Amino acid sequence: MKNINPFLWFDSQAEEAVNFYTSAFSSVFESLGNEKGSKILSTSRYGDAMPHLKGKIMTMSFKLIGEDFIALNGGPVKDFTFNSSISFFVECKTEDQVNKLFNKLSAGGEIRMPLDKYPFSEKFAWIDDKFGVSWQLNYTKKEPKITPFLWFNNNAEEAMNFYSSLFSSLGDKSSEIKKLSRFGVNENGPMGKVQHGLFTLNGQEYMAMDSSHFNFTPAISLFVNCDTQKEVDVLWAKLLDGGKPMQCGWLTDKFGVTWQIVPTLLMKLMSDPDKKKATRVMQEMMKMIKIESDDLIKAYEEE
Repeated sequence: MKNINPFLWFDSQAEEAVNFYTSAFSSVFESLGNEKGSKILSTSRYGDAMPHLKGKIMTMSFKLIGEDFIALNGGPVKDFTFNSSISFFVECKTEDQVNKLFNKLSAGGEIRMPLDKYPFSEKFAWIDDKFGVSWQLNYTKKEPKITPFLWFNNNAEEAMNFYSSLFSSLGDKSSEIKKLSRFGVNENGPMGKVQHGLFTLNGQEYMAMDSSHFNFTPAISLFVNCDTQKEVDVLWAKLLDGGKPMQCGWLTDKFGVTWQIVPTLLMKLMSDPDKKKATRVMQEMMKMIKIESDDLIKAYEEE
């Protein structure tokens, strides 16, 4: 397994959003160097498989302070709307970084918690930006980083155990629960439930909390690049148990989190310079529920 990336579904604003994010983070964290840089990595466009969109931007891969993201222009789809069920927790080393990032990301957006001092932080803010994507900004005095933050409907501990066990079963020794604290008496949350959890999947850190305020939507999914069809088969079967399948390798698991389980072979074949071959692969993929590598290869090799 190569990596797991947050995948953001936009109606048609992916290019505008990606330019906005990379510009904002580059200007605030400009001293971090290339490894932790914020930049656009690649852009793909719709081809012959979708003639009504041909030539328009399909996906954009980008980095924000070293963390990889993917954005898609997927068109308006019911329930594919951003909310705060998955937010991005940004740790900042200096107050100046928090202040500048808050000013940039909050412009035209909605402030959920104003930039201020709180019992848990010297300076913190929670905002939804002008595109609807949710951010938590925290002055931690640590090296800047971004961590996806998942708000579960009072089943965070079950989810963390399930995910870490599943990815560990595929040989990923870095999948584990690292920290877990619970709500106590008279605290602002369900007693005994997860107040804050930190877990890793394939080396990527995630935060979790129990809350009944939000429901997950497919607008933000977790895109899993699988090295083999076996990995696809195992992840698909386990994550689908109690969940719901979608098209093109998408599924929603029993906790409501949406995943894309995709063999790296798909991206390789779809980016082939032979446009006829790439189109056939795209057309074959669009017929699928679970992605099947053998069928992709057959489509690629057709004469």
